[in-house]
Amino acid sequence: MGTELSAGAGKAPAESILIVDDTAENVVVLAELLAPDYRISVASSGERALVLAQTGPTPDLILLDVKMPGLDGYAVLDALRSHPRTADIPVIFVTAMGSEHDEELGMAAGAVDYIIKPIRAAVVRARVRTQLDAKRAREFMRDKNSFLETEIQRRVEAYDTAKDVSIRALARLAETRDPETGNHILRTQEYVYTLAMALRNHPRFVGFLTPRFIDLLRKSAPLHDIGKVGIPDHILRKPGQLTAAEWNVMQTHASLGSEALEQAERDEARPLEFLRIAKQVARHHHEKWDGTGYPDGLAGEEIPVAARLMALADVFDALISRRVYKEPIAHERARDMIVASRGRQFDPAVTDAFVEHFEQFKAIACRYADAENGDVAAQ
Repeated sequence: MGTELSAGAGKAPAESILIVDDTAENVVVLAELLAPDYRISVASSGERALVLAQTGPTPDLILLDVKMPGLDGYAVLDALRSHPRTADIPVIFVTAMGSEHDEELGMAAGAVDYIIKPIRAAVVRARVRTQLDAKRAREFMRDKNSFLETEIQRRVEAYDTAKDVSIRALARLAETRDPETGNHILRTQEYVYTLAMALRNHPRFVGFLTPRFIDLLRKSAPLHDIGKVGIPDHILRKPGQLTAAEWNVMQTHASLGSEALEQAERDEARPLEFLRIAKQVARHHHEKWDGTGYPDGLAGEEIPVAARLMALADVFDALISRRVYKEPIAHERARDMIVASRGRQFDPAVTDAFVEHFEQFKAIACRYADAENGDVAAQ
C-alpha cells in the first residue's frame, strides 16, 4: 500500500511525512493525527517505503515501525542511510518494543527519536514538530554555509582580479616610460610560464615549481622592469648606445624595482609570497649563470629560480624586438645566440627547456606581436 493524504482544506503544508507500518489500524491513527498539519504518505511494508522514499517526492520525516514482515525497521533504516537521496531524512521509530534496551538499539541504529506504542497524541505531535524544526534548521545552516562559501569564493576571485589588474597597470606604467617595448610584458609573462611548466618535473626544479609557485610567478612576471620608472628619460629613451656612466644608471632599475616592492611588502600586515617572488624577479633577472651579471653578481644556484627563467625570457624578447638602438633579429638567430650562452649567461637546464619548446616561444611572439614596431614575430 502507498497512499498520500493531504493536510486540511485551504492549507499548503511545507512538510511531508511518510508513515510505515504493516498494521492498518496504526497507520490510520497516525495519519488522522497528523494529516491536519502535514502532507501524509503511507506504506504497509519496508519494501514499499523504500520505493516511495527513493523514487517519489522525498519525505521530510519518516515514522517507521520496527517489527514488520520482510524488511524490518532496522533494515529499512540501513537502506535509507546508504542511499544518497534518503541518507539525511530523519527517522522516528514508532514501535511496541518498549524496553530500554530496544530504545537504545533503535537510537544506536540511527533513529532521531523513539516513540513507544500505544502512542499519545500530544507526544507524537511534539516530537514530530521538534524533528521537523531541527531538519529545517539544519537545512537553513547548510544553505547559509553554501551561500557564504559561494560569496567568499566570489570575493576571493574579485580580489584576485583586482590584484591582477593592479599588477598589469603598474607594469604598463613602467612600460610607458619605455614605449618601444609594447607587448613585452605579455610575451615575457607567457615565456616564463612556458619554461616553468616545462621544468616543473625536472629534478633540480621540482621542489620549487609547484602549481602555486608557477601561478604566482606568472602573475608577478610583468613587474620585472618596474624599476624603470626611476630611470631618467634622457637615458631610458636615448636613441643610441649608452655611455658607460649611463649604463651604470640603467642597471639600477633592477635594485630600484626590488626596493619599491620591498617597501610595498613592509606596508602589508603580513608577508606576501607573491611580493617575495616579484622582488626576486625584479632584482635578479639580469644576473648571469657565470656570476658576471648585475646587481649582485650572483652565480649558478645562487640566482633565484624565478629570476633564471625571466633572464632567458627577457633576453629572447629583446633580441627579436625592434629598439631605437637596434633592429630586430630572426627567432632562429636569437635562439642560436641564447644556446651559445648556455652555461655562461643562462642556466643550462633552462636553456635546454627553451630549445625544446622553441616553437611555443615563436607562437607566443606571433600572438602578442607589436606590428607597429616591426617585430619579426612572423619570421
